[in-house]
Amino acid sequence: MQQVSDYELELLKIIWAGNGAQAMYAEIMDALEKKGLSRTKNTVITLLSRLVNKGFLKVQKIGRRNQYIAIVSEEQYREAQTQSLLDSVYEGDAKGLVCTLIQGSMLSPEEYEELKMYWEAGKDKK
Repeated sequence: MQQVSDYELELLKIIWAGNGAQAMYAEIMDALEKKGLSRTKNTVITLLSRLVNKGFLKVQKIGRRNQYIAIVSEEQYREAQTQSLLDSVYEGDAKGLVCTLIQGSMLSPEEYEELKMYWEAGKDKK
């Protein structure tokens, strides 16, 4: 999966949060403004076009307006990015990643316990 810039990711987050993982151009602009990330029309259109070209979005014309529809789900993107991080930084060692999260206090004891319960519940389903 191709990488996206931080700003492209913001656009994807807005679209993923939209009704059915889709949003009209005007809705995207409103959401950007609410986040304090307003940009020029041309910049946003260029970034949306890049996301279409990268295979993250498709465009549907509704009259003269564009509706942007996510092709890649947020879950698919997160999974791919996590795998990329795991491969590039930890050489595929998931345990190393989890140890870093715990040792770096990025994972609270409560979160650790929740993950442990999640792990146990998942093992029972197999």
